Amino acid sequence: MRTDDGSAAPLGQRMRELRAARGLTLTALADEAGLSTGLISQVERGLSDPSLETLRRVAKVLDVPIFSLFQQDAAAAVSVVRKDRRMQVRSPDHDIVYSRVSPGSGRLEVLHGRLGPHSASAAEPWAHPSEECLLVLSGALVVEVSGSDYELAEGDSCYFDSNLPHRYRNPHDGAAEFIVVVTPPSY
Repeated sequence: MRTDDGSAAPLGQRMRELRAARGLTLTALADEAGLSTGLISQVERGLSDPSLETLRRVAKVLDVPIFSLFQQDAAAAVSVVRKDRRMQVRSPDHDIVYSRVSPGSGRLEVLHGRLGPHSASAAEPWAHPSEECLLVLSGALVVEVSGSDYELAEGDSCYFDSNLPHRYRNPHDGAAEFIVVVTPPSY
């Protein structure tokens, strides 16, 4: 998983800072996240690109929103995020790309997502302590929440409690683009 500028080092540095601030060793973070100490060490040193699932696990242990693992500026009263300057994360295992539309320093996170054909946002549904609202901009996708499927077409939206296991699936031949709003930002 790389930022839109292709760098991994700032992510590793931020992970190390957050881990140290919480008094966690590499081994403690790895154990709590269910990951290897070697992987955490490689990510912190910028030698390995973590998967979206790895970032979710680390963010959960560190009790921070996933995008806060990347360097952020202090909050401003008014923030403008230029399209070409959005922070992006992509999963090497799944055909999903998220770019952060909101500045990432508030109580609300707005993401633009693209889910490729015949793909899913995660291998398995997962939960996090938030609320989510998804709006399909183009294409179609299925929002899976607690084992139930909700088919959405262009212009449709879906709101749900993110504490319920969920994921997005695209069983179609074309890509789907969507906006997802998460409050509060989480892992």
